[in-house]
Amino acid sequence: MVLSKNKQTILLILIAFSFSFAVRLIWVQQFSGTEQFKFNNEFMINTNDGYTWAQGAQDIINNISQENNDRSRTSSAASILTAFIAKIIPTSFETIIFYMPAFFASLLVIPIILIGRSIGKLEVGFIAALLAGIAWSYYNRTMVGYYDTDMLNIVFPTFLLWSLIWAIKTQEDKYLLFTALDIIAYRWWYPQSYSLEFAFFGLIGAYVLYQYIKKQDYTYNLTLITFMMFAMMGLDGLIRFIVVVGLFITLKLKKELVLKYLIYLFGLAIILFMATGGIDPIIGKLKGYVFKNVINVTKDEISLHFFTVMQTIREAGKIPFETFANRISGHTITFILSIIGYIWLAFKHRSLLLGLPMIGLGFLAYSGGLRFTIYAVPVLALGIAYLIYEVSKFLSTQFINDKVATTMKYIFMIGFTIAILVPNIKHVINYKVPTVFNKDEVVVLDKLKKIASREDYVVGWWDYGYPIRYYADVKTLSDGGKHSGSVNFPTSFILTHPQLQAAKMLRLDVEYTENRFRVNEHNKELDKNDTKYIKWKSSNIGQMTQDYGYKDTNNFLTSLQTDIKLPKKTRDVYLYLPNRMMNIYPTVNLFSNIDLMTGQKGKQPFFYKSTNFKESKEYIDLGRGIKIEKKTGKVVVGNQKVSINKFTKTFYGKDRKLHIQEQTINRNANLNVIFMSNYKQFLVVENSVYNSTYFQLFVLENYDKNLFEPTILTPLVKVYKLKI
Repeated sequence: MVLSKNKQTILLILIAFSFSFAVRLIWVQQFSGTEQFKFNNEFMINTNDGYTWAQGAQDIINNISQENNDRSRTSSAASILTAFIAKIIPTSFETIIFYMPAFFASLLVIPIILIGRSIGKLEVGFIAALLAGIAWSYYNRTMVGYYDTDMLNIVFPTFLLWSLIWAIKTQEDKYLLFTALDIIAYRWWYPQSYSLEFAFFGLIGAYVLYQYIKKQDYTYNLTLITFMMFAMMGLDGLIRFIVVVGLFITLKLKKELVLKYLIYLFGLAIILFMATGGIDPIIGKLKGYVFKNVINVTKDEISLHFFTVMQTIREAGKIPFETFANRISGHTITFILSIIGYIWLAFKHRSLLLGLPMIGLGFLAYSGGLRFTIYAVPVLALGIAYLIYEVSKFLSTQFINDKVATTMKYIFMIGFTIAILVPNIKHVINYKVPTVFNKDEVVVLDKLKKIASREDYVVGWWDYGYPIRYYADVKTLSDGGKHSGSVNFPTSFILTHPQLQAAKMLRLDVEYTENRFRVNEHNKELDKNDTKYIKWKSSNIGQMTQDYGYKDTNNFLTSLQTDIKLPKKTRDVYLYLPNRMMNIYPTVNLFSNIDLMTGQKGKQPFFYKSTNFKESKEYIDLGRGIKIEKKTGKVVVGNQKVSINKFTKTFYGKDRKLHIQEQTINRNANLNVIFMSNYKQFLVVENSVYNSTYFQLFVLENYDKNLFEPTILTPLVKVYKLKI
């Protein structure tokens, strides 16, 4: 039985989709027995950002309004879609958010196979779909549990690429509408889609200009970019939807009239596009990821300099070429062959040149950050698939018998396809990503939810902001979407400075954050020239400095050691201190170890953590040339011997409480050694680190009873309540 082209397409889509989804279940099989990855017998997600969409979806489901600075994403597309699915599918919310990425990401195979069909080679689309669906970087950002916007961030532009290819090839009116609606949906899902949309528009616009110069008929393509421009306006999605649907209906009913005034319509679209935002978001996004600075300056009346978070995010840094190639194609050889295949494919089918914006954005990863590599995956997958098809076809011509030649062509294609899939499947097997938090950590937040109110703040490093809000249902100062240098400075200061200054900054930053929210709400309906308009500095620290009568922020920070008057307490504040923060303590310190007036970075305090140590009669070897000399009680750092101030051992007894054994060796020394026996780790730190709030409260549980009181104390997480 010979299947029709439509049935062949559907069958190949189902096979490719099933393959993509099934490969993602490898993680589930690997960790099915790992109870620490589950809470209430449900797998937890493995990306921090996912918790912000999950919080938004939960609030939608529970009809909780967000009017009190809760920062819940109730209006985001991911939250709305998740809430809708949760309402119609009779399964747990945790199961839905865990498997959503695997399902929606696998939809990528549909436009890829349809693109293959557009060039008359379904096999090319099928091979490309198999590879793209599980390619290294695409898998990393769409695996089970990676509940984030990435699950559709490549699906939408690949559908857009397919729609544009078919529009130019067939010049059918329906693709004008398909293209515009895809742009609207893509923008709804991912507001940062401007850059790619504009790049597609620019390519087709250049083609229209070429047709005009060559005196070719450019009417259809001009109509296409007119529809695109209306869809790309910076207006509400519903308004853009009405505009493009209305324009399409008018085109179908009054085509001659629309084409007569087409150039004016295009001009109007350009004007509206620029008037409603234009390319401003594109420039802003490039500044964030490509044109990065270490220090950023606020617009306070006092110019303050802050350490920028972008310098510490791995996905925004330059990556090695091998990693770059592997993330796109799974192997360097596959990557190089993919480029050759794409050049060949684009030469034979010029419409595939429209894939250049996605390749270009993917190539930004080489200098702009590894997250971009996923954009190049589908287009270069088509490149290697085309190369496999053509090479297999050529090799099969060496066989005289037509039936044998056809069989051998498919055998070659299968063999080459397996060869490019194997490295990616190996990566999937070895990519054993843990959940964001483990069960014991979530249990703490679940307990805290019953203690704290929704208006209380739980303050921790920004990495933990989203999951804290999701599990504890509280407010936070920072999170994955709010972590600028000015926001991170107070939190870093709190964690890395002594308790007195930390406690005062904790109260100050929380109350100033709430005041800022109230001021912004007050100003919403007012003009900046209105006498009732309240001016607020661009950072809490800048506002604090001036409110306390200082012109130099350093003097204000010094005043925290004195008896300054604090704002009136409006809510409880909790300090969240996890063991996992130990690994990033030096990074946390960067944000407050800076002179805000000059931007001069301070000297980083010595911090060394060792979990791989060896003990002999003379030394405790901590690795990397650092040893503890038993006889003299000194630390050997390279060729230097440094005296120890304190040697401290911590351990949990049978009473499940922390016990401390502390020995002062040299009060004038600046280094301290801490042996956390239950954690099987040594810490070698300077006095400033040893005396920091994080170390005193988490490592030693040595809290100032006038400032803090313990709320929940466990080996993995410790929560303290602020008393002032």
